[in-house]
Amino acid sequence: HHTLAIHWARLVEMVQAAETMIALCTDPEITGDDLRNIPTATPDEGVGIIEAPRGTLIHHYQTDEKGIIKKANLIVATVNNGAAVNMSINKAARALIQPDKEITEGLLNRIEMAWRPYDLCLACASHNLPGHPAMPMYVYNKNKQIVKSWE
Repeated sequence: HHTLAIHWARLVEMVQAAETMIALCTDPEITGDDLRNIPTATPDEGVGIIEAPRGTLIHHYQTDEKGIIKKANLIVATVNNGAAVNMSINKAARALIQPDKEITEGLLNRIEMAWRPYDLCLACASHNLPGHPAMPMYVYNKNKQIVKSWE
């Protein structure tokens, strides 16, 4: 698949979402005065699931009798996208790293592009100070020996 096309897909989704919001704002079925149920007791547990630009976000909270959060479990896009991110990095590295070709910072930046579309937090976290990798990186040969590393 074309990982970088995710940005174009998000743009199409944003246009569709804006059009849907306009339609919903004028729908009399969901814009009346009698649609809200105000809770009479303090909720003790809640789960929310939403589709966000990075992927599906799942939030699960438990509270005490005062409504103070005592437990939170967040399943974020990074968890859901992990396998796809690894496959994209593997594919990019195999395509770009050649045995007779020098591994430059520019080449590593192109490989980093493979994970940036998946998760905005990883995109920011993967940036670093010049001359220092954001994380240790290792290049292995076919015998699984390290031939180059950055730490």
